Amino acid sequence: MWRRLRSALGRLLGSPAAFPGGGGRPPAGRGAMERAVVRCVPSEPKLSLRFVLPDGSARHMQRDQAEPLGRALARIATNAAKGRAKAAKKSKKARPEGGPAGEAAAAMAAAAAPAVRLFSRDGEAVAEEVPNAAAWQDGAVLQIGEARYRVERNPPALTELQLPRSLLAGFPVCPKVSAEFAAPQHCLFRWYRERRPAAGGEEEAAAAAAGGGGPAWVEAAAERVFTPSNALVGLRLKLRCTPGDGAQRYGLPREVESSGPVEAGPGACTFDSRHLYTKKVCGEGSLRAVSYNILADAYAQTEFSRTVLYPYCAPYALELDYRQNLLKKELAGYSADLICLQEVDKAVFADSLAPALDAFGLEGLFRIKEKQHEGLATFYRRDKFGLLSQHDVAFSEALRSDSLHRELCDKLAKYPLVQEKVLQRSSVLQVSVLQSTTDPSRKICVANTHLYWHPKGGNIRLIQIAVALSHIKHVACDLYPSIPIIFCGDFNSTPSSGTYSFINSGGIAEDHEDWVSNGEEERCNMPLSHPFKLLSACGEPAYTNYVGGFHGCLDYIFIDRNALEVEQVIPLPSHEEVTTHQALPSVSHPSDHIALICDLKWK
Repeated sequence: MWRRLRSALGRLLGSPAAFPGGGGRPPAGRGAMERAVVRCVPSEPKLSLRFVLPDGSARHMQRDQAEPLGRALARIATNAAKGRAKAAKKSKKARPEGGPAGEAAAAMAAAAAPAVRLFSRDGEAVAEEVPNAAAWQDGAVLQIGEARYRVERNPPALTELQLPRSLLAGFPVCPKVSAEFAAPQHCLFRWYRERRPAAGGEEEAAAAAAGGGGPAWVEAAAERVFTPSNALVGLRLKLRCTPGDGAQRYGLPREVESSGPVEAGPGACTFDSRHLYTKKVCGEGSLRAVSYNILADAYAQTEFSRTVLYPYCAPYALELDYRQNLLKKELAGYSADLICLQEVDKAVFADSLAPALDAFGLEGLFRIKEKQHEGLATFYRRDKFGLLSQHDVAFSEALRSDSLHRELCDKLAKYPLVQEKVLQRSSVLQVSVLQSTTDPSRKICVANTHLYWHPKGGNIRLIQIAVALSHIKHVACDLYPSIPIIFCGDFNSTPSSGTYSFINSGGIAEDHEDWVSNGEEERCNMPLSHPFKLLSACGEPAYTNYVGGFHGCLDYIFIDRNALEVEQVIPLPSHEEVTTHQALPSVSHPSDHIALICDLKWK
């Protein structure tokens, strides 16, 4: 019985093998050994040790890193003796015909603690006074009686493996992979799909010919991201992931099965035709930028959204899992170098977007809004850019405490109603300084924001954008002199607004009509200026937001016209595509906004 248990546990922890002999040195031949897995992290007081005893029982020990090795070995010996005693009792029950002398001999053998030694990689016995942290090195050999174990210190290990709840045919399935001493790009992935249960098919005939029911799972692919075909509709998926560290070390595999079957996709989507322009990543000296308000789940899943804002949208198409399928396919297909997103739920970033876009070579940064569950995300292609620094700010906090904005704050103090409103807003600015991986002299400041939404909040948005541009000036002129900027976001401002005019022209007069956007009571008049020469890279589309009660251009990618120029603007979906299901979002479009995409190059 214990052999069967040991065999089963051995398959989890490594290949079981017994090596004869004892003495002071392990055998010269390395051979196959059981694994003794050690996890030892300097920041933690204890190390952990996992192995399977010769009796088949698994052991997981926690020992102080500073403890002398001898104490840990003594504990292992005690555990091994207990395991032997239990095995002897089971053996006695299984063979009651054994005589008293045989039982006594078995009991004595079980009670004797086996010799336990630890040998270094070069075969020398490790002294018992050596601290655990120094003793348990990778490649050492642990000997428990006649059994020997190869020590694996901090091997690659999976801490989390998840599949999305919703799987659609034709849409990429991106697992969430969290690992320790490993990286997802170095892991091995193997996908399986259920064997179709219907009778009479080729698979069933082959399984019957082989005898029995055949395997429940059929291998489908060996890649990190798997896109199920229409042929897999109705079948569940399984993923087997083996963690790796890029140095030819692999840990224990883990498997996860999908909670439901693959479902049929929606057919043609609004972004399919756009993907024809973005099949390849931009070449050297160019970059593709995307700005997109992806519609936070917190705003899509309310009674007001379902009945007033988006009554035309099928309820299932407002579900987060469904929209995430569309969104991940859309974003992956743009082959972008920079992606700036707004209305990103905190959990969506961590559990869905970051893992998915990581699989496509993009590194993600997240900044949550103050007192909200959603915020901003910036992704950059890691083989093109490295992150130099981050300079995120909340507008309200910057006005209160940053001396950069003291002059503006003093002006605003004259208008207490407006000041109070500005300081109550949760809007933030995400600023990331990136450096080219191929030309270190080439740096860029990427800013991302989502301004106040209210239709009568033009004066509030003017204050917010003044803070934003002042902060960007500090980063792009003072901290990193003369680096170009790309400023993306949902500015909630049409081309006729004061905010757009201010960004585009470099100044705004104190008598602009937007200073009284919410009536005379909230009037605030002040001239503003900024030093940048900014250009809307995608021009002024007829709309970037299209819902039942409104359509207009609210989103922009502003670029430094002195340093960057536009190579191409990816055409927006046609009006017919946008209105196929009346408005946005829809079964074929995941947001109420439309992504802006352009290819830029350095001058």
